[in-house]
Amino acid sequence: MSAICQLTGVHPVFGRTISHSHVRTSRRFNPNVQRKRYVVPSLGRTVTLTLSTKAIKTIDRIGIEAAVAQIHARGGKV
Repeated sequence: MSAICQLTGVHPVFGRTISHSHVRTSRRFNPNVQRKRYVVPSLGRTVTLTLSTKAIKTIDRIGIEAAVAQIHARGGKV
């Protein structure tokens, strides 16, 4: 499973960890991505989406129909 949110498009970013001795090492900041199933009445089926936790809260607020429309607008596949 890739660490990319289908709704918001958030993805891993890269940075550096600085130790006490000030040695810098590369690291990866992964978003909190979850797999979540929703029933979409307009499609007549359930869909499984890879979403960040912020996107899950957004779907709770705007609804799954609007979220699926946004994913299609971004060129994503549901």
